[in-house]
Amino acid sequence: MKFFYLLVLLIIFTAFNEKKPIEQAHQSSHQEIIYAIKNVNIIPMTKDNRVIKNATIVIKDKKILTINKPIPNNAIIIDGKGKWLIPGLIDMHVHNLADGPYTSYPTKGPAIHFDTQNFMTLYIANGVTTVFELSARAEHIGQRNEIIRGDIIGPRIALAGLVDGSNANMTATTPSDGRQTVRLAKGEGYEFIKVYSQLNKETFKAIVDEAEKQKMKVVGHIPNEFKNNTEEAFVPHFGLVAHAEEFSNQTDKFTEKEAEKFAKISKKNGTWLIPNLSNLVCIAKQARSLDSVRNLESFKYVHPLMQSKWIISNQYNQGTNPKRVAYYDQLVDFHIKLVKAFKKEGVPMVVGTDAGTSGIVWGFSLHDELKLLTEAGLKNEEAIASATRLAAEWLEIDDKIGTIEVGKFADLIVLDKNPLENISNTSKIFGVFVNGKWIDKSKINVMLSDVERWNNANKKIYNWKEVIKKIREE
Repeated sequence: MKFFYLLVLLIIFTAFNEKKPIEQAHQSSHQEIIYAIKNVNIIPMTKDNRVIKNATIVIKDKKILTINKPIPNNAIIIDGKGKWLIPGLIDMHVHNLADGPYTSYPTKGPAIHFDTQNFMTLYIANGVTTVFELSARAEHIGQRNEIIRGDIIGPRIALAGLVDGSNANMTATTPSDGRQTVRLAKGEGYEFIKVYSQLNKETFKAIVDEAEKQKMKVVGHIPNEFKNNTEEAFVPHFGLVAHAEEFSNQTDKFTEKEAEKFAKISKKNGTWLIPNLSNLVCIAKQARSLDSVRNLESFKYVHPLMQSKWIISNQYNQGTNPKRVAYYDQLVDFHIKLVKAFKKEGVPMVVGTDAGTSGIVWGFSLHDELKLLTEAGLKNEEAIASATRLAAEWLEIDDKIGTIEVGKFADLIVLDKNPLENISNTSKIFGVFVNGKWIDKSKINVMLSDVERWNNANKKIYNWKEVIKKIREE
């Protein structure tokens, strides 16, 4: 019996001593890591945007703790010599892949599942630390929750619920329906309202008015009913036009004078613009040849289902002809005119890419958009501001992100070269801070390689026509 008690005590003693290091490890894993970047050139993207050369910046508790102050003893040091630091980029127009559609019978669940981390890796690899989802569904709220919990490394996600006159998750054909839809959207957790093309005039105006009452900003399309009377659509609280294309849909005159007219209408109403030049540029290329998609360097990182869809079911290439190509080219030229006119009129513009549209790859497309904006007349600094400070301002989170200032969240990109000298340098990424978490280039490369490997291994499973056929049969 005495031996038995000694054995029990020994087991308890051993368990206690084995548990202690585990507890200590658990506690240490919850201790916030402190980072310090030394000798880096900070481009703060504040309004005066004075570059701080050879600076030291300390990050703690996911926020910028100090700039050019002493470094804490326990900080992890990142050598920033010769590097350039800018705020994380914001894409103000995206369509994220999410599980769905739901078919067949109750409890069955979605027909297609997507790996959230694989998808969000495309943003992180490109320094896109905030995105604005403009066709938000419940699944996107779930994705955001995964990121917030720390299960997934991904960007901040702002959510706009889309309301249209037909063929949408939320539809409204009368003013009373429109108002109720806005209230329901707010109750379901959407933070913004996106208006769409098939809304009638009265319902559109009611939606915008109700959104103001509900303190929800409005972004979106200019409904087709307003063609040739565009000014009538610009009512108070219609805050952001989702594409330059919305203006080309409102006219048959693609002239500088017409672009200036639209800029004045927007300026008077206080309505901002997402130029979204990459959208039509990409569409025009696809109308010529699908090689423009196949040969994208980033195509290998696109989910195999979308790879298949963009090639075998491409709406811009199917039935294409010289007349269509010439029309798209005309639109591209007019959208450049719009950017110049809006800049001249002083209308704020923010960067959005329509990522998810055929050929427009999440994350990678933002760097393409910045380049197109500078080619259209924006200075490098203005283009970057549109993807940082101004975007954060429209989202009303500029007290948290968008510039490099003490107290703001550590959403940051360390670049190898100066983007103020060459806008293409925004893609020369040395590392990214995502909500205070440091991911260096080697880790980014591993993450991208994992995505590419998974895509290649699953291509046969995700043939677009076969998947759609299977869904319809179930």
